[in-house]
Amino acid sequence: MIAIEKKQTSPHARDAVPPHSLEQITVLLGIDTWSADAFIRSLPFCAGDATAGVENEFQAVVVGRREDVDLPISIEASNYYKNLVKQAKSGDTPEKRVIALENFLGGTAVRPWENSWVRFPRSTLNPFANLVLNQDLKADKSNYASGYRNDAGMFVFKKAGEPHIRIPVSYLLKLSLAQAIGADTDLPPQVKNRGKKMMDHFSNDNSSPELFSFHPVKANTDSGLGAKLAGETLIRFLLTQALVRYAEDDFLLKANGQRVKVFFSATPPMRQRQLNDCISDAFYRELFMSPCLSGWDRGEEKHTYMNICHKVLSRSQINAVTRLKEAGIITSNLVVMPNLSNISLANNGTHISMGSIKLSSFLADKHSGFTDTDEKQVGDLAIKICEHFLPLFSTTFSASPHRLNFEDFHPERLLGFLPHELEDNHLRMIWRRWKKKANLKIMGHPLTPFGPVWLDRLISRSLGLKGDFIPDSRLIDYFVSVKSTFQSPALDGSPKGEAMLKKDLTEMGIFDERMPLYQLIRLRKQCEMGYSGFEHRYASIFEDITRDMGGAADLQLLITGLAQKYIFSKEVDHPMIPDSPEIESERRQIFFAGAIGLPTFFVKTRTRNLFLTKILQNVRKTRSSRRYPGYTRVYVKEYQQGLIRLLRKDGASLMEAFRMKPMVDDLEKRINDPGTHAAWGRLTSGILGEKKTDPMAMQGTAFNERAEAYYGDTLRKAHISQGFDQLERACETMKIWAGYRDAADGDALDKILGQEDLFEFLKAVRGEFCENTLARKRLKKLIYLIILVVNRDVNAFEASIQ
Repeated sequence: MIAIEKKQTSPHARDAVPPHSLEQITVLLGIDTWSADAFIRSLPFCAGDATAGVENEFQAVVVGRREDVDLPISIEASNYYKNLVKQAKSGDTPEKRVIALENFLGGTAVRPWENSWVRFPRSTLNPFANLVLNQDLKADKSNYASGYRNDAGMFVFKKAGEPHIRIPVSYLLKLSLAQAIGADTDLPPQVKNRGKKMMDHFSNDNSSPELFSFHPVKANTDSGLGAKLAGETLIRFLLTQALVRYAEDDFLLKANGQRVKVFFSATPPMRQRQLNDCISDAFYRELFMSPCLSGWDRGEEKHTYMNICHKVLSRSQINAVTRLKEAGIITSNLVVMPNLSNISLANNGTHISMGSIKLSSFLADKHSGFTDTDEKQVGDLAIKICEHFLPLFSTTFSASPHRLNFEDFHPERLLGFLPHELEDNHLRMIWRRWKKKANLKIMGHPLTPFGPVWLDRLISRSLGLKGDFIPDSRLIDYFVSVKSTFQSPALDGSPKGEAMLKKDLTEMGIFDERMPLYQLIRLRKQCEMGYSGFEHRYASIFEDITRDMGGAADLQLLITGLAQKYIFSKEVDHPMIPDSPEIESERRQIFFAGAIGLPTFFVKTRTRNLFLTKILQNVRKTRSSRRYPGYTRVYVKEYQQGLIRLLRKDGASLMEAFRMKPMVDDLEKRINDPGTHAAWGRLTSGILGEKKTDPMAMQGTAFNERAEAYYGDTLRKAHISQGFDQLERACETMKIWAGYRDAADGDALDKILGQEDLFEFLKAVRGEFCENTLARKRLKKLIYLIILVVNRDVNAFEASIQ
């Protein structure tokens, strides 16, 4: 059972059949209801039943001079730029557009160019890497006789008469791996074979590089899987850094003035936003939409689809302005229109997927009686339950701190896609409280920006209006989860619910039914993905991979197991969480309020969401709202603490079974002392560095630039160090087993390292890597060693599920 898997096409699902009753499903799945302990151990996702995998989206930066880096070269060589210059000279286009573009391109200094491609001589490719490139340029990689893509010419060019190639960094990583494993003819077979399979995991369809797990990890019978998942992620991240270094040397990138960085950073870079503001949406897509060279048999078709996604999101962003006016948030016709080109696809997050071996095996067995319809019925209810617990994750385990200036407080820009995610009343509540949090008042009267930036900055300086600081801005700047319609709820258990909702949203101009439904938690169907489970899609940046990602994964497993307990004990059913847009919005507003850093939210005192009522019974310090009659005011922090009380009470048996008391204790510290323990607090401290001042004491631009520098340098190095720590632990285990049980691994180690001691090699390589003095030959050995570790881990996982 593979817990995370990319597939371009899906096998046909079984014909829809009526769902079984919960009692029938309980019997079909063999859930033992005779004793409390047997019940817990027979539930899906419990007692070693869970597996997990991760998809990480990284920020890529090419550092170099304007004349050496692909992005500025491509802009200056484009007809768009040339036409713009001529139109400005003739007076047909405002000259300020050309000036803005020239300001982006700047002078000749070395600078970072986010999401730029790289270019290098094709002659640097060895035969195997060249073969991989030729195959990936095919129109249909599943057809050996296929010709090349129609756009294949955009990846090759000549410079001084010599053939060169230009590719995105996402594809550079795969090609670098191909170059490494094709460099030596006497590679140990397990390294060569595993390396070829690992290339398929460098998949990309957005602007930034994406990399998904080389293998899933499996929970033990009596423990979670967070530490294993974090370890697998760190090994992948370390390999990514090694491949970047290898490409810089072997492909002569460094010699040609290009240095590459790949790291965790959640929100679109400021300079990319700047560029987006002065070019057309079509030209933006030409520069930044992934060509989908890897991970898709028909990459050109996938590239066209990604262009559709960008167009749809740009249109949705404009439509959101109308929604704000209908909600009464925009009260005049004077608005600052969002850019016609939306940049949210440059957001980067981490998706953690969990699968159930039990559910997957029953669905794969045609004679089990458990059907796709049953999977959807139970899965949708589990998602609705788990969504109530999501405020425990954002800002605590992951975050993306961001500073907003006073001039940023235009609702049509700041509220992003929230008009398509929340009902009007919740949207109005959030906007009012957000303005209050940012203290946008003069003599007791609210004041928002007027529009002209020079005027708004003057007002800000004169009246001391500083703006705001938000702990997890990615979740506000991205289309995280679409809102259901009255006629087509997405999570009511109906097999056709998602398709009907996508059709409704397409007709409303908000979405496109060809796109997958954006959701905080997405059901991963066995008929489509090869496993049955859930993908959680809301994580931003983990300050500490082991501590933060590991803790988040364990908490995800705990609430998933608790949801199964609620469902199969009949404590919670679909009618308890009604499938209406209002009820859906009511629970999700808590999540968004936490991401913004709002202290309170409001729910109907007599809400029809009985599960939310159950949670609120564990929440202290609530009171009836004076501003909103019929509503109860709840503190976000108190709600989080109420969730922990509920976990300790209703999930006690699961916590004991998974040994998760330390994780829940740590979660409580994150909530009670966020500045010290929560991800947003630690990230903010890292960004501020030695200054250790209040983010509000800095201008927004200064703080955000400092944040980007911190992610690309300090945090990247910290994650590399964690990666080496994990590699050393993995090698220690492998060395022990190689000496006693697996002679093949021992032979492979000897072939890779020769007479050099494994741990002396790791110690030396670590220092040389961090000091940028690691020789190409030793770098190649490091890559081979990581592949060998991955091969051993894959074999161990496959043996664990036999």
